[in-house]
Amino acid sequence: MDSSSLTTLPEDETSEQQNQQPSSAFASKPDRPATQSSLQKYSPLEWSGYFDREDDIRIPDTEDVFHVYLGGTEGPVVFCLHGGGYSGLSFALAASKIKEKARVVAMDLRGHGKSASENDLDLSIETMCNDVLAVLKSMYGDSPPAIVLVGHSMGGSVAVHVAAKKSLPSLAGLVVVDVVEGTAMASLMHMQKVLSSRMKYFSGIAKAIEWSVKGGSLRNVDSARVSIPTTLKYDDSKKCYTYRARLEETEQYWRGWYEGLSDKFLSCPVPKLLLLAGTDRLDRALTIGQMQGKFQMVVVRHTGHAIQEDAPEEFSTLVQNFITRNRIGPHGIEIPGFRRPSQSQP
Repeated sequence: MDSSSLTTLPEDETSEQQNQQPSSAFASKPDRPATQSSLQKYSPLEWSGYFDREDDIRIPDTEDVFHVYLGGTEGPVVFCLHGGGYSGLSFALAASKIKEKARVVAMDLRGHGKSASENDLDLSIETMCNDVLAVLKSMYGDSPPAIVLVGHSMGGSVAVHVAAKKSLPSLAGLVVVDVVEGTAMASLMHMQKVLSSRMKYFSGIAKAIEWSVKGGSLRNVDSARVSIPTTLKYDDSKKCYTYRARLEETEQYWRGWYEGLSDKFLSCPVPKLLLLAGTDRLDRALTIGQMQGKFQMVVVRHTGHAIQEDAPEEFSTLVQNFITRNRIGPHGIEIPGFRRPSQSQP
């Protein structure tokens, strides 16, 4: 979740139909017909331009179905977890490049995107960690390939907690995107105000895309065009679009996302990369850990909170370089001169 201030876009008004009874949330302020250039600039883009396929992962003995987007055919699996209020398509533009050298899986967490669960409001860190492990188990069974967990914001917390459990033997790397315990904990007191002040209803998907860019939450128009549509749902009662994720109803879980996060991150026994949008986000524990060389840190400048969306090319290059530098292959860390036993039968 981005704690930056968000402002609403003014709705255009016309003098027509002023005396008509409103039939929806927007009928009292009808939009002036958009120009063709405006429609094109903020029109939705299909996921298929960035990923190779999509799939629904059904978890045995539950009603939970998690939607995933997949790309690439070889190399380790870069398993991407989005932030609160986003979706797996938050990684779409970056995935189109990462998949050239690795496999990419981007998951819609519960209560988000196209996933469906028995309780969409249970965003406890324990439940979301179990969801990720269940999806990995369903996809790869007992012999998963090398996994590089990548998590943004809330998803970064989930990635750290999954890694800290040490229950994923094939985990080969951890990339956390713009989430630090100190800053995150300090921002929690403001989150309800941030959520309540954002624009809640949109007459069309293009309007929501436009607002996300002009309101400042995203800076890359193309990324917004592919990622924003799956963060919305259509409200039949109001005849408009609203947010899919009901984050304001999950406040009881927020502290659990970030409390103790820095120590958990430092304790993860795999190569680690922390991507930040500003150096002021480092807390004391991470500052000491970074000085001791316990993880790699890169500050990606001129971006907002969603680094993977605002600067997808730089983000994907950093992830690819992280995989190369740590010699992460499809089966884990590759040691020069060491040849793995053949899997074929004699």
